[in-house]
Amino acid sequence: MSDENPNQGSGGGGNGSGGGSSGDIVITGSSTVYPVTVAMAEEYQKENPDVNISVDSTGTGGGFENHFIPGNSDINGASRPISEEEQQAAEENGVNPIEFQVASDALTFAVNNEADWIDCLTFDEIAQIWGPNGAQTWSDVNSEWPDEPFELYGPASTSGTFDWVTENVIGERGSHRSDYEGTEDDNIIIQGIEGSQYAMGYFGYSYYLENEDAIKALAIEENEGGGCTEPSLENASDGSYPLARPLLVYAAEESLQNPAVADFMRYYIENSSSDLVSQIGYVPANEELVEENLTKLEEATEGGSSGGNTSEGNDTSGGY
Repeated sequence: MSDENPNQGSGGGGNGSGGGSSGDIVITGSSTVYPVTVAMAEEYQKENPDVNISVDSTGTGGGFENHFIPGNSDINGASRPISEEEQQAAEENGVNPIEFQVASDALTFAVNNEADWIDCLTFDEIAQIWGPNGAQTWSDVNSEWPDEPFELYGPASTSGTFDWVTENVIGERGSHRSDYEGTEDDNIIIQGIEGSQYAMGYFGYSYYLENEDAIKALAIEENEGGGCTEPSLENASDGSYPLARPLLVYAAEESLQNPAVADFMRYYIENSSSDLVSQIGYVPANEELVEENLTKLEEATEGGSSGGNTSEGNDTSGGY
């Protein structure tokens, strides 16, 4: 975890930190949130060269279980809210997670560019394909689709994206099929889709934007007859895209007593409304959310936090 230099306090916050922070900050968690956190860390370190920030893409659940809850990381990125079990385990281990929503995502399902038979998926079709004992061939779901086996690529079971789709689309925690290529490296999912006409996968919208010429994103229809909506920042922002979801980071309240960690989180929150987030491929936080997060951070750094880990305000549209 972070090491505090007693001779140097917080660099002061604001979009330009004062360059006075030092120490080590360890960040784990979601591969979806990872690009945002890396960008924030790189920009922050330009102004605070004495701060060493390590960012590891472990998956939301993997980061909680193996790093954050045991007290080995200061911050954990998450593409779904912390579970009751994780919250309890953290508290039992003396870790109080403080939740900050930093962006919103248009979770994306994609297929090969040659898959000209499909442009839109319903929630029911997603459940048929990705649920337990899922369909084996395309034609199992729709008789007009090819009688060819699926090649499925998706996030590993340690991923918050895996959990989010399982609970919010398939409809039951733990009900995701297991016979697919699971990975914490979203680029492997992209490569798998690109390599087979009959492939499908899903991931955060940022990874689609990086590869939009190589694969085809599918529009999503929550209920049949409700109309298909394409994944986009605009549709995630206004809540019209059914797979819009909040992106979160959790900081340990104990780590926030370290001026370097607190200052970095202040920088992260204040810049979560900037173009940096949209350039990566996510919807930035609005100013109201930034202010809420800054208030929560101030309470935590003053030791006055009580239940700062709550998931209030985390509707799927992200509130933007």
